Amino acid sequence: METREHLVVSHKKPTLTPKAIIHQNFGDKACYVVEEVKEVHQIECPGLSIPQMRPCLYRCTLQLPELSVISGTFKKKKDAEQSAAEIAIKKLGICTETIDPTPQEAQESLVARIANIFSDKFLLCDHPLGGHIRATLWRKGDLCGSIPISVLAVYDAKLLSLCKCINPDVESNPFLVISFIKRATTNLCQYLATSERHLYIRRLSPYPQDIVESLMKKHDSLECIQVAAIRIPSSVEQSIEPVILHISLREYYLDVIANELGFEDAANVMISRNLGKASSETRLFFTAPKPYLQDLCSKFANEKETLYLMGSLNVRASYFSGQDITGDAILASIGYTRKSRDIFYEDVSVRLYYRMLLGKTPGGIYKLSREAILAAELPSRFTTRANWRGSLPRDILCMFCRQHRLSEPLFSFHPFKTSSVLSGSSLKVAESGDNVIEHGNGVCVTSPMHSDSEMFKCEIKLLSRCGDLILLCSPKDGYKKQNDAIQNASLKVLSWLDMWFKSVILPFERLCETADDFNIQIYSNDIISEILAGQSTHNGQLNAIQCNKLVEPTFMNSSYDMLGNIVQSLKIEGPYSGVCPCNGSLPCIRYSVSLAVESQNVKEVIEVCDEFEFEVGVGAAVSCIEEVVMQMSVGQYAYFSTNFLTSNLIFASAGESTKMLSLLSSNCSIEYEISLIKVAEPPEERMEQALFSPPLSKQRVEFAVQQIQESHATTLIDFGCGSGSLLEALLNYPTSLEKMAGVDISQKGLSRAAKVLNSKLSANSDAGGQWTSVQSVILYEGSITNFGSQLHGFDIGTCLEVIEHMEEDQACLFGDVALSFFRPRILIVSTPNFEYNVVLQKSSPPTQEQEESDEKTLLQSCKFRNHDHKFEWTRAQFRQWASDLAARHNYSVEFSGVGGSADVEPGYASQIALFKRDWKLEDDVLKHADEHHYNVIWEWNSRKE
Repeated sequence: METREHLVVSHKKPTLTPKAIIHQNFGDKACYVVEEVKEVHQIECPGLSIPQMRPCLYRCTLQLPELSVISGTFKKKKDAEQSAAEIAIKKLGICTETIDPTPQEAQESLVARIANIFSDKFLLCDHPLGGHIRATLWRKGDLCGSIPISVLAVYDAKLLSLCKCINPDVESNPFLVISFIKRATTNLCQYLATSERHLYIRRLSPYPQDIVESLMKKHDSLECIQVAAIRIPSSVEQSIEPVILHISLREYYLDVIANELGFEDAANVMISRNLGKASSETRLFFTAPKPYLQDLCSKFANEKETLYLMGSLNVRASYFSGQDITGDAILASIGYTRKSRDIFYEDVSVRLYYRMLLGKTPGGIYKLSREAILAAELPSRFTTRANWRGSLPRDILCMFCRQHRLSEPLFSFHPFKTSSVLSGSSLKVAESGDNVIEHGNGVCVTSPMHSDSEMFKCEIKLLSRCGDLILLCSPKDGYKKQNDAIQNASLKVLSWLDMWFKSVILPFERLCETADDFNIQIYSNDIISEILAGQSTHNGQLNAIQCNKLVEPTFMNSSYDMLGNIVQSLKIEGPYSGVCPCNGSLPCIRYSVSLAVESQNVKEVIEVCDEFEFEVGVGAAVSCIEEVVMQMSVGQYAYFSTNFLTSNLIFASAGESTKMLSLLSSNCSIEYEISLIKVAEPPEERMEQALFSPPLSKQRVEFAVQQIQESHATTLIDFGCGSGSLLEALLNYPTSLEKMAGVDISQKGLSRAAKVLNSKLSANSDAGGQWTSVQSVILYEGSITNFGSQLHGFDIGTCLEVIEHMEEDQACLFGDVALSFFRPRILIVSTPNFEYNVVLQKSSPPTQEQEESDEKTLLQSCKFRNHDHKFEWTRAQFRQWASDLAARHNYSVEFSGVGGSADVEPGYASQIALFKRDWKLEDDVLKHADEHHYNVIWEWNSRKE
């Protein structure tokens, strides 16, 4: 990136998109026509002979009654539409800025809005409040047409917005809206009536009789619906319990809920925000204490401590809603929506209650996204997007903030450049500008003055609803991709928070002490502790369920973690297939979990999953599942039991809570049945990254640089150059090289190599050629087993991690062609050491017993590092091949490697043969060779620049 400024990204979307603004002004009269555009693209890489594919581009024409506009070209259709809408807005001069009214203007608008709500016209509209008003017409006496003020405060967004303009404290205490509505209604005393004793509003004049009769006929039904709900007692000593609301279509459903709470009618029933999705009608219904209702504007009503002293604060319900909930509460999904005039309702079960509770935690959000509550765990590391399953860390963090009524997190990218410094077999990384000289293997190597690559760090800020900074996470690790930086930074925050949610026996002060380990700074202890306190209330009591051995006392405060590695009665059945999981691999299992009571010979299935895939080694699965799966091979079945699982998890998974409660009161255990379906092998670089820093690929580059500097080579050819990673890396170092060439059989790889090299060399030219002495680069297409004079006579030839991708006889043929015809002065060949796979795939050094065991036994369970490898040689096999090859062609050969040590078993991870020619070339022997012509794919020359 050219700019060094921080790029700040907020997940929060603007209030209205350009398309939404156009729709506001023109409605269906706006017509968008999107067409695919075929344009002649500017060539990204001059001189590249391979046709360059381009993505589809789209252009949008927006037709309005007043004008027609055309957007630019975009990769996505929706971007083209938004661009066209934005152009139209600018041309029409439509004001997109919303100016908040003054408190006085908001007060006047509030009065007008209330008057409109009680108009004849509003009674017939599809607004949710219209449904409530129509329902109150069935009430008898003075209650007929009387609507609770709390209903207006909750179901009309315009009223809420206006009240926020009057007093911003409404954001943190939405119940203040009731007082503002009541005060505004006094200005409509000639039209509306209110009660000092009850919080309701009604029209003084009745609605027109014909309208009322018409509405009554449409809903004249004696049908009674039954809605399942949950009662959450105010006392944490009492357990939650399911209730059934019996509601006639001829009565107001809030009166039924009021009766369930012990009140005559809904006048003083309070309603929370909707819980979960914005479209959800799941809410908490409760009644506030009389002193609280008497003066909702007073400081007294805002003091949570006062509610505690009154003994009425419902901490569990408050945690769910993010509001102060008092007294017993009913959790129900019922109400009126814009979609239909009929009442909407859904059952709320105990299972849903615990899933909602689980969804308030970082790990719980991840579990729910995987639909594997009893198997999945929030991973401790984000390795690659391809290996991640379920919601991404960034999305989980945003959801967590929404669940706890925080602002959307802010993500800031900090680009920086790194410099590589060779130091033996390791690589130090310094920020751009450092000029460090290190000595490695007796050779003085100066770090390049420019970067190997641009890296990114991501900083995250969590803010309160009012914009106050709560938490700042500033990871020290850098990543090549912005997405990797943002996902890893998000995972740091989530992992830190998850420490508390997993085990609330950890004191909050101790949690704050661990923040430094996660590169986290806390700016508001009060808000963080308040978020975490609600979950501890749920965890601490286990809802008065006696679970016997299922939950041990020492783990009573664990929310949802599978505790310990307690695996009992493990049985693995089925033939051994030899295909086993290893560190970094992706095993896919089928599992079922049951709650079993052995004394009663009863087993109840609580969770089944046909396909659950997870990455080994990052904590993505419950520890006991991963422990068992690592002992299995594909096609085998495993059976085991455990006594350590919390009731919260069981209720979140199980369908029938009553039966679960009965089983949990007995001496029960959890039984798992697992079958290993398949295993996806980890990428080779992933296995290497687990043990080597820097990666082996970087260490191989450093080895090549060292040989170039020792030999003062001026020309180099890379056999099997692929995407040009080695050639690109060599440009970072001040070497004696003047000419570089690469050859590969893959057009796709060569095309990428050309683009990467062209970009880097062009930047070097713009900088005055300060980075490298290379004057020309050329890329050839063709097989390295065919001879062509274009590849003859280079000072150094490299073939790094290539031969194992060929058939073994072809690899041997390459060796003969390279040393008999290409004849570089030095040839560097590297290939994986198969003996080292036992370390990579088990992620641990071999034990003394393994070192002393027979070689065949040790390597029996090892697999190749990459699915594309045709073979992998042991050290003995590689030495035999290289020694015979050198002897046949009068070359000397030395053996070395990177990763590990030659003196410690099992040697180097990547073994290297260094072939050297100390005799002069005789060009006449080339006449006897059958020459193959290599196609020039791309060529660069500094003189042409």
